[in-house]
Amino acid sequence: MDKNELISLFHKELRQEALTQGFIREESEHVVRHISQFGETGFILSSNVNERNVRGIIKKELNYFSNLGQVFEWKVYSYDKPDSLKDILEQEGFTIDEAEALMVMKLDDQHPLLNNDQHFDLKEITNEQGIQDIIDLEDAIWNVPHAELGERLWRDKQNNPESLYLYGIYEDGQLVSAAWMYIETNSSFASLWGGSTLPMYRGKRYYTTLLAARAKKAYEKGHPFLTVDASPMSRPILEKCGFLCLAYSYGCQSPSPK
Repeated sequence: MDKNELISLFHKELRQEALTQGFIREESEHVVRHISQFGETGFILSSNVNERNVRGIIKKELNYFSNLGQVFEWKVYSYDKPDSLKDILEQEGFTIDEAEALMVMKLDDQHPLLNNDQHFDLKEITNEQGIQDIIDLEDAIWNVPHAELGERLWRDKQNNPESLYLYGIYEDGQLVSAAWMYIETNSSFASLWGGSTLPMYRGKRYYTTLLAARAKKAYEKGHPFLTVDASPMSRPILEKCGFLCLAYSYGCQSPSPK
């Protein structure tokens, strides 16, 4: 598949038609919104707006989520229209996160990731304590709380264990690197998340090992396409493994409801 075909497949399966555990999907003429069933941050994953109507639609969505008492993220990709969508959201009070690279790869039987045999203390994490270890790791690396993430991961693992796979690498009993993956519902994609390593343990190929573990599981489950929103630090590793950069994504965070 060429780049445009990959973008079309990603857009259809993971934006327009996506289903997310713990969220109610609502589709209107102009947006596909996901409403949290647990009071968490909602999101708009896909939109159909233009220069003429975009500000009115933004105000309508701000009111909609405000009435629910929820903040939300409007996810914008660099191929979205209008070209100024991200800037207009910022003008309407949204906070724009740093750009991330939308990376996609298709696996096949011969892919090197499926034959990666690193022998670290790699463990699949399936219990609440393991997930708490991940949250402690994320808190330490990013210096912001991840309690909501921990609650969501544990809830999703309990409710639908075959859709979420979590992995960690331990040294001397301490979790030093971790990542997870969602097998996306009604999709050929698996989405990759995390991939965080404590600074003093970087440079040991832990990121690649976690990537390989998830690739093997995704392929085993019949999901040959992997996708990840990558930081500048992760992108070179992903490209070396065969991922293509299709676009850039921006998380646009709504102002708090008034």
